[in-house]
Amino acid sequence: MISMYGREWRRQDILRRVGQMGQVAGIKLVEAGDGRDRGSRILQVRTGSGLCFHVLADRALDISVCRYKGVPLAWMSSVGDVHPAYYEPQGMGLLRSFQGGLLLTCGLDQFGAPCSDQEEELGLHGRVSNLPASSVGYSSRWVDEVYELEITGEIRQTRLFGENLVLRRRISTHLGSKKIRIEDSVTNEAFAPHPHMILYHFNIGFPLVSEDSRLHLEAEETIPRDKDAEAGLAHWRDLQPPTQAYREQVFQHKLATDDEGKARVEIENPLLGVGLRLTYSGTDLPYLYQWKMMGEGMYVLGIEPANCGVMTGRAAARRRGELPHLRPGESRNYVLEAEVVEYR
Repeated sequence: MISMYGREWRRQDILRRVGQMGQVAGIKLVEAGDGRDRGSRILQVRTGSGLCFHVLADRALDISVCRYKGVPLAWMSSVGDVHPAYYEPQGMGLLRSFQGGLLLTCGLDQFGAPCSDQEEELGLHGRVSNLPASSVGYSSRWVDEVYELEITGEIRQTRLFGENLVLRRRISTHLGSKKIRIEDSVTNEAFAPHPHMILYHFNIGFPLVSEDSRLHLEAEETIPRDKDAEAGLAHWRDLQPPTQAYREQVFQHKLATDDEGKARVEIENPLLGVGLRLTYSGTDLPYLYQWKMMGEGMYVLGIEPANCGVMTGRAAARRRGELPHLRPGESRNYVLEAEVVEYR
């Protein structure tokens, strides 16, 4: 049965009431026509539950806008959506195309601070989020009693005499669902081992984030990134109103997991009666970074599962002997779910 519009429905019940399924749910491919995202392909997804989100085909199939019953869930930066042609890879240049959005993928062989590693200059958070997907496919179809919505594609990060890493991504949901499922496989298709660092940068914003919001996670260990984070260590769970001249704080958490090895993080706004729950494998992504930015106009909570416990880039991870690698032909798989939770 499909739970939607205050009751349970069967497939035939719905089909008898609509001229086409696009009336209640579906995926539509559009192209941006103005500004710095002009020419970008956008897949607009509606599940019929009130959950709507945009998948950016030219930005690694990352997720930009995300709303539930008209309420924004994702933080959007002043930059907005940007075509990858405007990407600046050097140093902190990513910040000129960092749209925020529900999910921005960092990697595939570098995340964290810009650095120089083995004579290669690496920018903030790596390249993958500014690479277009190829072999993009999308479908909306009945499978027995479930109306499935699916987007797939391949993102290749490669260069001559360098890496050849391929991210194969599947984003799925279904009619009546309040959940987005992200299934990734990263493969080293070169003939030599190569570093593999990946971080899933979820960006939660107003009105879900407010001084009334609550952050639920079970941390076994919490490490502040720097002196600013040390100053706020006792209050890492607390969210403030927008604060003038606020300095960002970043914390690294080691989360407890359930019997299935799953880690969970939940942001609850009791006044809205709505929250967002992230679930993923604590084995595949054993580190969680929390980006707490309570500044005016930059009011965001970042929830960032990652496969490496070094915050300061690939060179630092190599020096500490903690740099993950993929052997030739080796793949790593990651599954994450973002689910809207209603409390009333």
